[in-house]
Amino acid sequence: MADINNKQHFTKTFNLDDTAIVLIDHQIGTCGWVHSIDADLLKKNVGILATFATKTKMPLVLTSSMETNMQGLLLEVIQKEAPEAYAKRTKRQGIVNAWEDKDFADAVRATGKTQLIVAGVTTDVCLVPPALSMQAEGFHIKCVVDAGGSPTDMVEQIAWQRLSQAGIPMTSTNAVVTELIKDWATEAGQIAFPLLA
Repeated sequence: MADINNKQHFTKTFNLDDTAIVLIDHQIGTCGWVHSIDADLLKKNVGILATFATKTKMPLVLTSSMETNMQGLLLEVIQKEAPEAYAKRTKRQGIVNAWEDKDFADAVRATGKTQLIVAGVTTDVCLVPPALSMQAEGFHIKCVVDAGGSPTDMVEQIAWQRLSQAGIPMTSTNAVVTELIKDWATEAGQIAFPLLA
């Protein structure tokens, strides 16, 4: 695992071979609580991440919280574009910090990847706590902040400050996908181009 005290992890470039994508609580009801980003843009970016991971055969780990309550199922775009990962999702029964759910944490560890691209809804409650826990365990983390959001702009800004204070890099969907492909002429680049166009 990575040494989280090594400052180089702040600027480490991620690659396809050693990276997994982790999407936390992108549920129909939960996404309705988000007002810090346009709802359609949020869904589009989540779809890009799920589709890119599936088509490039990157590990994709999904989790949801209390699906039978108002949170509901994961977004339809996830169900459609990543059916295998959706079928294997960890359905938490109330644990707020997803990393404290053993099944979820074990699913992430089982990818064998040391670099994690993470997004969650809401940013303040569902993304920040597990991101901090993942980093504490030694993973390199990058949080995709335009594939998530919070109930208000102020809450979102506070969440970003917490990530920044912990030294966890934040990025955008387009930026992280292009970081992974590195070259439009590659097979991964050809997968990414229509998603980002």
